Amino acid sequence: MTTPTKITDGNFFEDFSRGQIFQHAIPRTVTEGDLAVYIALTGDRRPLNCSSELGRALGFEREIVHDLLVFHIVFGRAVPDVSLNSPANLGYADVRFGVPVFPGDTLRSETEVIAKRETSKGDVGIVWVRTRGYNQHDELVLHFYRWAMVNKRNPDQRTGDDDSPDLPAQVAVEDFSIPGELNVSRFDPVVTGGSAFWGDYEPGERILHPQGMTIEDAEHQMATRLYQNTARVHFNHHTQKDSRLGKRIIYGGHIISLAHMISYDGLENALRILAFNSGAHANPTVAGDTLYAFTDVIERVELGRQDLGALRLRLIGVKNQDPSLEHFEIKTKDPESGRERYASNLVLDLDYTVLIPKRP
Repeated sequence: MTTPTKITDGNFFEDFSRGQIFQHAIPRTVTEGDLAVYIALTGDRRPLNCSSELGRALGFEREIVHDLLVFHIVFGRAVPDVSLNSPANLGYADVRFGVPVFPGDTLRSETEVIAKRETSKGDVGIVWVRTRGYNQHDELVLHFYRWAMVNKRNPDQRTGDDDSPDLPAQVAVEDFSIPGELNVSRFDPVVTGGSAFWGDYEPGERILHPQGMTIEDAEHQMATRLYQNTARVHFNHHTQKDSRLGKRIIYGGHIISLAHMISYDGLENALRILAFNSGAHANPTVAGDTLYAFTDVIERVELGRQDLGALRLRLIGVKNQDPSLEHFEIKTKDPESGRERYASNLVLDLDYTVLIPKRP
């Protein structure tokens, strides 16, 4: 008689199969403390996520949980099953934020494997998954695709997997979730400190955000613990010292949060994130790097309403170079192959859409 295994070392590339579904453990009740710690670790200043009075003025019962904190918590549920053995999360598509989350709500996650492919070298593979997050009422709070590099249990043994999905290039307007209770008739830009509304942004405009943030090991590890993301590459220096970088890698989602925080200056009146159309973690970030950001306005999106519109934006995160002081190219040509590739210090390329009031 065999004794059941009491622990798991996570799933490796060979363990995944198309159509496989994980119901992730550890549902998480979001508390006011989580909101405060998130602010402490990112510096985020969006008043709808920290002011009960503004929340009530706009029709909500109170302040709402930051959309990115919801993303990280839902994402964190999936890590033990999907990416515990992942050296890198590579990108996102069709990320849709659903009903607002309030302090006291309990979130759970489920994930479906949709494709997998060995890399050309064959020692690791890429796994594509679709994750959904729900609240205690089984209402959808988040939907997203992501793909991650996953280590193989037997790096020298080929599996022959060569499948990759076709994913939407952007989230359709009809898939945006705009809270029915939201009423911006009492929106006061004095609260946000911003003067620009939907019609003030022009496609092709570039917003150079003035702040930078140096990231410390203690801060990014505390943030990743807040999200209960257990991926080893973020915590275990003993194993990471022998990796290519020789250091712990900062969770890419935390980079999104920091870049989004930096982007507050110039986009103060954006009320919430509606969607990520696509996203890429182009290069890794480690402790000691200083993060800067700029935003390119892609388009103004009509929602068929007099009071609200959407902006499709491209948020670029850059390490150790201030784009407001030095010219920055998003992509450069490889001198050997002639192919375009991301600049070596570009760490985030996020195409996303936000909800913003129109000028009264």
